Amino acid sequence: MSWDIALILGVDGLATGAIYLLAGLGLVLIFSVTRVVFVPFGDIAVFAAFSLAAFEAGHVPPTIGLVAFLAALALLTELGSLLRRGEWRHAPRAVLLWGVLPLLPCLLAWGVAKAQLSPTAQVLASILLVVPVAPLLARVVFQPIADASILILLIVSLALSFLLSGLGLLFFGPEGVRTTSLVSGALDLGVVSVSSQVLLTVGTACVLGVLFFLVFERTLMGKALRATAVNRVGARLVAIRPARTAMLAYLCASLLAGFIGVLIAPVTTIYYDSGFILGLKAFVAAIVGGLVSYPATALGAIFVGLFESFASFFSGALKDAIVFSLLIPVLMVRSYMASHVDEAVEEIDE
Repeated sequence: MSWDIALILGVDGLATGAIYLLAGLGLVLIFSVTRVVFVPFGDIAVFAAFSLAAFEAGHVPPTIGLVAFLAALALLTELGSLLRRGEWRHAPRAVLLWGVLPLLPCLLAWGVAKAQLSPTAQVLASILLVVPVAPLLARVVFQPIADASILILLIVSLALSFLLSGLGLLFFGPEGVRTTSLVSGALDLGVVSVSSQVLLTVGTACVLGVLFFLVFERTLMGKALRATAVNRVGARLVAIRPARTAMLAYLCASLLAGFIGVLIAPVTTIYYDSGFILGLKAFVAAIVGGLVSYPATALGAIFVGLFESFASFFSGALKDAIVFSLLIPVLMVRSYMASHVDEAVEEIDE
């Protein structure tokens, strides 16, 4: 391998790592607040990519139907919960939160598709259209079993990911899509030429990462999320409702997934089941950070992106297996470094 090839692979790895960075931040955010390994994260990104492709083809995105259906399920779930608790007076608020607000991005997307607005409007509509998906899924699926074990939550999350993949096949078909580049041109560095799309991807990841840090460190909302992640019982004692912070975490993660979808669609062909692999690779990056540390997750995402890029040079067919094999040494090192408490086993003579 020459230095020129290594530089090209390094640039490609940084672009891939930027995507994993955004996905890893979303996974860590949800897990730290709710204990849910949100496997369907990648599927939401796929829905955003397919929505953008539908806009470019002049069609109304089928994602609108998915969001409307989930909103109806969430509204019925919330109304049933209010009825069981005898709090029917909160029904108008439930209708607004779960029945009206999720439909606003649907109306926006429908208007953008019918009016054939500019590409910028199509990108924004694609991102906003998938923002309600994660909170709606959480209300219907995860909130009723919030106190279940992590294993049960993981199994449910995997089943939900397969369900969304099937819906993607039903709505969009088995054909892959690739959208037009959001920006044109390239930056010539002499040895290697970096496309503007790669620069946009890396720049967006950096900006969103910094905003993510500022929100968590400087705002009341971020402090509430951190408090819930550290101690759910303590958060309740200071009037922080874990259910609300959980929905906020899902909302932020869904927004990140929307950005990922529109960023990867111009550079790779997206299929209905591409989200599962994307989510698993982001999970590897999150495991490097221990599913708790955002800076470590960011470093892990860059490492995974570079590792995958160089692995694809040596074996394109086995690059996914090589990336997933990173879990073994990472888990071994983390297990060795973790503090273990020896439990005394008392034998009772009968």
